[in-house]
Amino acid sequence: MNTVVTPGTRRSIGDILVSAGRLSGTDASLIMEHQRQHQIQFGDAALALKLLTKDDIDFALARQFDYTYLAQQDTSLSPDLVAAYKPFSAIGENLRAVRSQLMLRWFNTDALHKVLAVVSPGKGDGRSFIAANLAIVFAQQGQRTLLVDADLRAAPGAGQHALFKLGKSAGLSGILAGRTSLEAAALPVPNLPGLTVLPTGAVPPNPQELLGRPEFGQLLGSAAQQFDVIIIDTPAGGDFSDAEIIAARAGAALLLARKNKSLLPNVALLARRLQEGGVTLVGSVLNDG
Repeated sequence: MNTVVTPGTRRSIGDILVSAGRLSGTDASLIMEHQRQHQIQFGDAALALKLLTKDDIDFALARQFDYTYLAQQDTSLSPDLVAAYKPFSAIGENLRAVRSQLMLRWFNTDALHKVLAVVSPGKGDGRSFIAANLAIVFAQQGQRTLLVDADLRAAPGAGQHALFKLGKSAGLSGILAGRTSLEAAALPVPNLPGLTVLPTGAVPPNPQELLGRPEFGQLLGSAAQQFDVIIIDTPAGGDFSDAEIIAARAGAALLLARKNKSLLPNVALLARRLQEGGVTLVGSVLNDG
């Protein structure tokens, strides 16, 4: 359940938890009485009485400061979206650290720097996982964020479509084929304000040709007028040149390698090819999951 907080107001932790069904009015009164008697914070009083857990307190604080994340029992999205379900975990902290570096090195350096491709040489490196979770942490920061699934070779319903459990959409392939618009194909994520996902759509017979069309660059230009941050998920860079085309259109890339899986020569080769194509390598991430 999501609690809407009106800007300029600050609801109490008790009010938030009662509204969310995590605390009864009677227990809230007991906590406040204990709080007054011992001159301690509401959360400390609740924990002392064992009427709330730390997870409940984190949930309420996040709502107080307009920091949206999902409860564990919420099954609307895939549990692989760690930033949405466990934002205070070690992985969540690491994702925010990557976000900070990207803001310093790319997104904050030029008003035109709004697009970033997530690339890696091999299948199973975790590009979709990193792209999705990065998009979430940017949205949680208040950035209007668009996540584009540009892996037009993936099976229908895979990738970002599966992670966000999206409905039907003509997707990116439909836009590039001239059959729909960004406004019609992009899908807002209801439980994560500020985040919109553009899935792949139907698998086309000519993905490389579609991505190489001027329409793809025009799409990114149009999206940059509506969004603050655009993250693009890509196919394996070692198998197809699609990732290079996408990164060239984006202008910048985040290079991903997977611990005990990615081969260093393959990573170095992809990095060199991207740089030779004029792509700015903003940074690299080692996925040890």
